[in-house]
Amino acid sequence: MADSAGIQQGSPAIGAAGLVPAAPGAGGTEGSGAAGGSARIAVKKAQLRSSPRPKKLEKLGVYSSCKAEGACKCNGWKSQNPPPTPPRTDQQSNAVNLQEPCRSCSHTLGDHVTHLENVSEEEMNRLLGIVLDVEYLYTCVHKEEDADTKQVYFSLFKLLRKSILQMGKPMLEAQESPPFEKPSIEQGVNNFVQYKFSHLPSKERQTIMELAKMFLNQINYWQLETPSQRRQRVPNDDAAGYKANYTRWLCYCNVPQFCDSLPRYETTQIFGRTLLRSVFTVMRKQLLEQARQEKDKLPPEKRTLILTHFPKFLSMLEEEVYSHSSPIWSQDFLAGASGGQIPIHTGNTHPCKQSPKRKKMMMMISPFPSVTVGEKRKPSEPLAHEENKRPRVVGDIPMDLINEVMATITDPAAIPETSLLSAHSARDEAARLEERRGVIEFHVIGNSLNQKPNKRILMWLVGLQNVFSHQLPRMPKEYITRLVFDPKHKTLSLIKDGRVIGGICFRMFPSQGFTEIVFCAVTSNEQVKGYGTHLMNHLKEYHIKHEILNFLTYADEYAIGYFKKQGFSKDIKVPKAKYVGYIKDYEGATLMGCELNPSIPYTEFSVIIKKQKEIIKKLIERKQAQIRKVYPGLSCFKEGVRQIPIESIPGIRTQTHTFTCTFNTNTHLFFFLTTLPVKKTEAPGYYQVIRFPMDLKTMSERLKSRYYTTRKLFMADMQRIFTNCREYNPPESEYYKCANLLEKFFYTKIKEAGLIEK
Repeated sequence: MADSAGIQQGSPAIGAAGLVPAAPGAGGTEGSGAAGGSARIAVKKAQLRSSPRPKKLEKLGVYSSCKAEGACKCNGWKSQNPPPTPPRTDQQSNAVNLQEPCRSCSHTLGDHVTHLENVSEEEMNRLLGIVLDVEYLYTCVHKEEDADTKQVYFSLFKLLRKSILQMGKPMLEAQESPPFEKPSIEQGVNNFVQYKFSHLPSKERQTIMELAKMFLNQINYWQLETPSQRRQRVPNDDAAGYKANYTRWLCYCNVPQFCDSLPRYETTQIFGRTLLRSVFTVMRKQLLEQARQEKDKLPPEKRTLILTHFPKFLSMLEEEVYSHSSPIWSQDFLAGASGGQIPIHTGNTHPCKQSPKRKKMMMMISPFPSVTVGEKRKPSEPLAHEENKRPRVVGDIPMDLINEVMATITDPAAIPETSLLSAHSARDEAARLEERRGVIEFHVIGNSLNQKPNKRILMWLVGLQNVFSHQLPRMPKEYITRLVFDPKHKTLSLIKDGRVIGGICFRMFPSQGFTEIVFCAVTSNEQVKGYGTHLMNHLKEYHIKHEILNFLTYADEYAIGYFKKQGFSKDIKVPKAKYVGYIKDYEGATLMGCELNPSIPYTEFSVIIKKQKEIIKKLIERKQAQIRKVYPGLSCFKEGVRQIPIESIPGIRTQTHTFTCTFNTNTHLFFFLTTLPVKKTEAPGYYQVIRFPMDLKTMSERLKSRYYTTRKLFMADMQRIFTNCREYNPPESEYYKCANLLEKFFYTKIKEAGLIEK
């Protein structure tokens, strides 16, 4: 709030390490004189309440109406409006006594307090508290320069004066009483925590709850900017609405922090999303900046919480605060006992958001008849009828085992997620989640000369033209406008909160079997969120449905990296004769192409890969459990048996089958591997010629450490010994010939052991 110093864009009343509420008119932006002012008021009240009763009556006399006989209408000499320069209140209180005449009438001050003779000490102290609050507001009205704030202070001043005269409790008269909006900020933030983080383990969820409490505490002591300051900063904002909330905030939240005779409410409990939207952006910026400046003053445990986790928490909350479709602000928000249920969304207006009961999902909706609505392909559809036709390959994992593992990785109770988006999440995972919740939408749109202009589509096209112009400054704006509005071109647009934040403009050449991507951009403040990858995946899905399986584009040096990540390369699969003369050649740009696979559901591809990784991980865990199984020892030797077939030892066949201990069965091989590595003194220049040396001692150590998990690893190392020997030594040497003999002997033994086919 405003004072003589002026507070621009609100004021954080909280330091990074603690709370320092600011008093109205205290003359500081961040509680510089606030804590002291509040403390002085409390000390004065305590001193006055402990004073003798005559002293209390003297204090109340100057604010009370005259009770003398006759028609005296004096309401106390402090009943007038505040003078231009108020005297010090401590001087005033020392200068009066009950025998002195009132400055407004001829009666003594004692005549003003006759009604208080039989009043209890508790009531007397309550009235004295109001008196000191009146004096404080008296000073605030004088010091305040902002007209809106001064008016509120003066209204509260008169209200408290009236309460003293009538010996009543101060009651704010307003058309509305708190709360002013539902759900409240506090409820909305609690819904946000349930909505986004209910799946986390209890320890991590507790961290999120601490962040939420910290944020709510910040708002409760946040100093709002005055309406005049806000009009200067945000001219197009709802000035009347903000002024109404500012007045309510002063009356119910801010002033009662220091004038405790007024009823006080927490900002987060009586205000809702409207007030939060008006302060969130500035508040977030100032809080993070203040935290960075004071990071050295924070204890280590708080430093990580505030500098690492708090910014991410605020970014995620900001998205829900300004989204028109966020469910956390719905009064129908439902959360289960565990907090894990997603809220029911009523009145869904997002054309791309599907019902859970529908088996087919719409990928995108177009307002033009020429652009058909497609159904998202199911990954299993093209493979289901081929499953039985596919020949079994040695080493294939049985389907019943796959199904068992699949049931495990899809069971939330079996594998709880540790975070909403882990460090290994795919680039498009966050964007896919936002699309699923209806935060973002994808539409293929374009201009049409045959259809009646659609206002919404034309607005989106203008938005796309602006995004491309801002993000592609080296491209002429006239050229961008011409192509975006060209009926032969279409644009896959990314819509968020009803506005365009990105898109891919393209032209399809069905007869030539390719599509040219002309522009691709996402507005700068929405980048690094996976939108670019998800845009391209939607475009791939769209073209597969239209049976066009090749993309071509000219990428400048800034875009080559992006297109490489999306599967583009300089290896063009489209014959040159197909595209020469059809697309424009851009000087200084690189032609890149991408060939689509119609069997891949691109928008869900990263999910499939993630599931495959989980399957492999689970299979490895199961196999390791088998490997580490402990079998009972052999007892047959106690009965006189001298030897047994090695295959009869429990666990040998199992280990051999998994190729983890295959070569431990050939015990003679283990004792044979005792040759030392090649010494530099015996073979000069050996390590300059041989880039990948290998020797039997190294193989022995690898055998002990269970490095050889497959036959191929063991045989590759052995083969390298023979190859290195022949590479370093001349063909006529004995070493060369020995390498050939040993190699032949090695493969003979391997075949005899049944490790390879004979």
